[in-house]
Amino acid sequence: MPVSLLWAVDVYGRVYSLSTGGQQWEQCRDAVLEFKRVTAVQQCCWGIACDHHIYLNVHSSDVPIRYQEETFENQRWNPMDNFSDRLLPSDRWQWSNITGLEHQPLESFLLPSTNWEWEGDWYIDENFGGEPTEKEGWTYAIDFPATYTKDKKWNSCVRRRRWIRYRRYKATDTWAKIPSEGHSGPLPDPFNDISCGGWEISEEPRGRLSLWAVSLQGKVWFRRGISSYNPRGSGWIGMIGEMVMINVGLNDQVRSHDLTLSSAYSTNYNFLVWLSPHVSCPVQVWGISCEDRAVYFRQGVTSSELSGKAWKAVNVPRDGDIRSHSSASSSSLHSAGCFFSGEVRAQSVMSEDSDTENGPQRAVLEVGACPSSPPPEPPPVDPDVPKPRIPKVTSDSFISEMLSDRKVKREGATTEASLREADAKSPAPALVLSPSLSGGPGDSQWSNVDLEEAQTHLAVGPAGVRGDAADTCSLSSVATYTLCQEEPYGADEHPLWAWVSGGGCGVDCHSQLNWFNSTTALTSSVQSMSLSISLAQTAAWRKQIFEQLSQRSKREMDNFKHYEQAIEQSVWVKKGTMQWWRDWKPHKWVDVRFALEQFSGPEGNQDGILFLYYNFNEEKKYLHAFINEVTILVPVLNDSKHTFAIYTAERTKQRWPIRLAAATELEMHDWLALLSVSCCDSRGIQGPPSKQALWSVTCKGDIFVCEPSPSLEACPNPTPCDQMFWHQVGGHLRLVECNSLGVVWGVGYDHTVWVYTGGYGGGFLQGLASSTDNIYTQTDVKCVYIYENQRWNPVTGYTNRGLPTDRYMWSDATGLQECTKANTKPPSPHWTWVADWAIDYGISGGTDREGWQYAADFPTSYHGHKTLKDFVRRRRWARKCKLTTTGPWQEVPPIPLSDVTIIPCGAQSIVEPIPLWAISNKGDVLCRLGVTLLTPAGTSWLHVGTDQPFKSISIGGANQVWAIARDGSAFYRGSVSAQSPAGDCWYHIPSPVRQKLQQVSVGRTSVYTVDQHGNLWFRQGLTPSYPQGSSWEHISNNVRKVSVGPLDQVWIIADKVQGSHSLSCGTVCHRLGVQPMEPKGQSWDYGIGRFHWSHIRNNKGLFTENNLGY
Repeated sequence: MPVSLLWAVDVYGRVYSLSTGGQQWEQCRDAVLEFKRVTAVQQCCWGIACDHHIYLNVHSSDVPIRYQEETFENQRWNPMDNFSDRLLPSDRWQWSNITGLEHQPLESFLLPSTNWEWEGDWYIDENFGGEPTEKEGWTYAIDFPATYTKDKKWNSCVRRRRWIRYRRYKATDTWAKIPSEGHSGPLPDPFNDISCGGWEISEEPRGRLSLWAVSLQGKVWFRRGISSYNPRGSGWIGMIGEMVMINVGLNDQVRSHDLTLSSAYSTNYNFLVWLSPHVSCPVQVWGISCEDRAVYFRQGVTSSELSGKAWKAVNVPRDGDIRSHSSASSSSLHSAGCFFSGEVRAQSVMSEDSDTENGPQRAVLEVGACPSSPPPEPPPVDPDVPKPRIPKVTSDSFISEMLSDRKVKREGATTEASLREADAKSPAPALVLSPSLSGGPGDSQWSNVDLEEAQTHLAVGPAGVRGDAADTCSLSSVATYTLCQEEPYGADEHPLWAWVSGGGCGVDCHSQLNWFNSTTALTSSVQSMSLSISLAQTAAWRKQIFEQLSQRSKREMDNFKHYEQAIEQSVWVKKGTMQWWRDWKPHKWVDVRFALEQFSGPEGNQDGILFLYYNFNEEKKYLHAFINEVTILVPVLNDSKHTFAIYTAERTKQRWPIRLAAATELEMHDWLALLSVSCCDSRGIQGPPSKQALWSVTCKGDIFVCEPSPSLEACPNPTPCDQMFWHQVGGHLRLVECNSLGVVWGVGYDHTVWVYTGGYGGGFLQGLASSTDNIYTQTDVKCVYIYENQRWNPVTGYTNRGLPTDRYMWSDATGLQECTKANTKPPSPHWTWVADWAIDYGISGGTDREGWQYAADFPTSYHGHKTLKDFVRRRRWARKCKLTTTGPWQEVPPIPLSDVTIIPCGAQSIVEPIPLWAISNKGDVLCRLGVTLLTPAGTSWLHVGTDQPFKSISIGGANQVWAIARDGSAFYRGSVSAQSPAGDCWYHIPSPVRQKLQQVSVGRTSVYTVDQHGNLWFRQGLTPSYPQGSSWEHISNNVRKVSVGPLDQVWIIADKVQGSHSLSCGTVCHRLGVQPMEPKGQSWDYGIGRFHWSHIRNNKGLFTENNLGY
């Protein structure tokens, strides 16, 4: 679950945030004003302060908010001056935007506000379409506007080049004031309510937000231009209507309360148990109780049960909680509804009162009187006549209303004792509200006067309390204090919340948060007890225990060494019924009996045999496979059956595994766990994977490891790929990266980052097949895509009636399989839908306003605008699904990643840093700091600036860092070292001719890349003095991914590998004959195929991602 924040405001106007990964409320210390309310999304928080202005707090991140400013310098050729800035009158400006319609000289670019700063000066962009231009960055064309090329031709009459400058948003983790200005100047009245949302509006680009506000006079305003690169927005737009409250959902839902309904809503509001409910996402509701002012979370809210099941209080302390040293009760001041801290004259007498018949109890206060003016006699009270409701006289009626409704429970004896103690300590009676008695003008004090409660107390208060003027003054509940003198809460009191916003908080129903536990006191006591134990005592205890265990071992074992060891040979069999996919034609599912016979040998080793009994032509036959010959057990995606595949070395060569289907999913998992344990026992594999283990991931997200043999890379006879044994580890990932030191990172389908904890098992691997610690809950979210296809005809235009030869009108990406909204299911039963179908506007090639892409025919390349030659169109629909499992993985917040790479080896000690680079899901290049054997998760990210987004990165020997940009161009990072982990600059490496690169992998002295057409390229000419190399050499085709190890070992995932039954896709292949004098190798050794592997990473540690399909 990604880390997110819950925001809240207490009745004193202070803003707090609570992290899903933390256990206490963190106060925003930089706030100089009190806030009335806040509204939060994942990346920022907006708030209204007591001055009725809006402020913005952007969360800090290791990846800064950067915005690229660009302008183009245009020139025309003439016979006298060659290319110059003397343009024709009909030409564009010398400095313009990309279209040439706007005049943009360099000096016209100014910072939007003081919250921004320039990163550097203007510089020329020397990259054009993934290829480097000439040194000055010019691109040439025949005329304006036209198609530009990087090469100058004889008819090139105009040229242009792009200038770039970046600005960075610096006002993070602080409250920045948002100007209250519209098109015509300052807004007429201040703001009263605010709400932010809309981060999943389908027609808006990713990162766009919607901010709505209501002024004191009820006018609605919308903040335009808020995005991930412009968090402040660009201005306010007035909307039609008058409202008092507004709320924005995560998509295009906006709800408000009209002025005509405000009184009725306010009346109902007082009868509600929950105040200020805030719905943050489709399944989350937060609220504040009117009784204890605590924040509550509504459990069980789903799309099918919107009302939920139960409320759960958020019970965590604040940062810096202190215990009050006052002799009086610390809760009596706040139970009286008073804001203030400091010297309390006396405690008020409590009585129970209620606004309604079943309303909460009310605190009754008495107004202190001056000695010269005795208290007036209260008028008689008729109990049948309802008391009028008098409004509060405070600076903010909203907060006062909540404070006055607090429920207070006091025992009479305790109250009288505290009153007598306050009388003994209080000074001579004085006028409490007089500023002259507070010690001087610099000691100005404030008081809270509650007219309604004062009148009620004068009417019904006990006569014994209303004695003379001195007693009345000593019993005054009007508290005085010096501002910011001390904390208003005692150690035993929880904060009094006034507003909560969960728009940026995502609480997973399967996550284990410490918010709802009341074990804070126990934890603190245990911590205080552990602090009293010194390290010397701990070391002495360990030594004593070790000596006792050694003596016991010697006493119980050494005296019996001369006895012959007893060996127990046992055999046991597990049987069951399954279905088997028959090897020969016609292929079909056949009912079989399945048996596992396991036995222990004379030397105590475990082994076993698999038997599969079936009938053929009324004759009983069987297949068998030895357990020590099984190479992998793989769950297989199947819509109707619970299927798994068993591979052996021989069947790997044939690309044809044993496929079995169990009756239920539980039965399949039981067999997989049993077979996995049996296979590991037969090979002597126990416990967590070793540091040299090879890691892999299937298209389902299942994680596998392989313990490599010493002869894996031996020459001249290395271990064949088809004999490598893989066993499963719990968890779910899209890709995994490891090195020979045991540091393992993974990335999920939702770009969440995970680090290996050192455990094993999890998922369906339970009991002896799983470790008892270092196993954590893991979640993942992915999108399922289907395509809506249409064809144009002259009568009706675009319609879903296609030609007989066309693809299905609702299909997958290939068009060969029909996929409708109704019949499309999640990838497996483990996944559940968490959203409805929505149009995907982020597809490659762009879309129009309705999400359509156009083309001349099926299938061909698509574009986002319609032309006269476009007769077909399609649009992609997406739906999110979620999976929850367990495994030895912990989340590394908060930046989502798309690619990660770890240096194959390097650190020699447990504290030496291990270089790790990554690419965020937005294309930013990052360097992880603090990664060691002791702290494999690292400490922080270091952003490495780039001119464009990247998609692939790899680090090899001697800290060589290569990367691929999204436009297919290659880059080399210079001067990367232990002293300078981020390097100094990027060097643009020309791509192969007319090819766009997709992926890169770096070894010790070799660099390999794969282009978009599946060609494998080798970089020639790499030397220590010239690490960029000289040229590209073609090695092979039909390659998906490549991985180069620390000794320049080369592994690939290849397509169209010939097998015994059919062409196999996604086959693991190992390059043979790689030598220092022949780094390109000689031939390929083919491993597991028909498995549809799609990614491999070899660090003496192998990174694989595969697609299962048959």
